[in-house]
Amino acid sequence: MPSRPRIDETTARRAFEEALASHEQDFGKFFLARFYGLDISYTADECRIEFDLHEFMLNPQGGIHGGVTAFVLDVSMGHLLHRTSGPGATLEMKVQYLNTARTGRMVCTARFIRHGRSISFLRAELVDQNGELVAWATSTWKSLKPKTA
Repeated sequence: MPSRPRIDETTARRAFEEALASHEQDFGKFFLARFYGLDISYTADECRIEFDLHEFMLNPQGGIHGGVTAFVLDVSMGHLLHRTSGPGATLEMKVQYLNTARTGRMVCTARFIRHGRSISFLRAELVDQNGELVAWATSTWKSLKPKTA
């Protein structure tokens, strides 16, 4: 089996060091969001995440790793719920992988299917730099009541 090229160590180290130096335990600022370089924005009814696909995010076959894909889909839905109604927890999530991406700018968009007081249903889509659908997910979330002092 031919050897595969190593990942760009400088890029991976820079991403790690920048995440380590700038992370906070807060939405959009936590370590993995910083490490993956997630740019998070909102409209009234969407959460949009953009990030550049780097070699350290790829699986051994050279495409975006399924775990990275699921992570971004989950984050987009969780951030949308948090922004609109406060903290929540994923009760279940189903991911369908349709295509792969190997390079470029990725965009993930989350929307509500149904936004309830305690249980909400969301959907997120991840597209590559050409607008091709890479994966989509549906999920069920439970809204959490803030802890009182």
